[in-house]
Amino acid sequence: MILLTLSDSVADWLKNQSHLETFGVITGILCVYLAAKNKILNWPFAIVSVIIYIFIFWDAKLYADMGLQVYFLIMNLYGWYFWSRKDLELKVPVSTITLKEIILSVIGIAVFTAGLGTFLYKGTDASFPFVDSFCTACSLVAQIFLARKVMENWLIWIFVDIIYVGVYVAKGLHLTAGMYTLYIYIAAMGYVEWRREFRSQGPKNSVKAAG
Repeated sequence: MILLTLSDSVADWLKNQSHLETFGVITGILCVYLAAKNKILNWPFAIVSVIIYIFIFWDAKLYADMGLQVYFLIMNLYGWYFWSRKDLELKVPVSTITLKEIILSVIGIAVFTAGLGTFLYKGTDASFPFVDSFCTACSLVAQIFLARKVMENWLIWIFVDIIYVGVYVAKGLHLTAGMYTLYIYIAAMGYVEWRREFRSQGPKNSVKAAG
């Protein structure tokens, strides 16, 4: 009886969710899962998902996130191209982050957060302007590293997705919050798999990947 009631409650809750958000969640989960598995098919699913979320975040007044989706769209097209540069038998190898990239990333995130956060706070009705800007900045960096096959991109995603879960719960985007909770697990899985592949490549391929 309890299980039946719970099942009915879940079914009712799902019926009340936006069809657009539901489709965005499905394609979003597929693209991240396929990326974690190092499959090039992740990119077309990612393109569909980010286009959907441009509209969702506009409606939620998460303007930094909305702009981030436009950036994601461009980077997804670039990532699809970059991953396709070699023959199927010779996939672009996984690389690791450099000290220079770490320093530039930290500086870029700080400057971007301060600049965009101030603009959104003073000039718009944006929700959580500085938190949204910080998450956007981290996501910008993580997406570049994902497209370039730098394995530490997954560690950045884990960190930022934890924050995003709280933001989306606060905005009532519960399906999206659930998706980002799943993203945390997939990102952890992705890091483990990419690190395993990185170690199996040998030093020659690892150096080539960074170029």
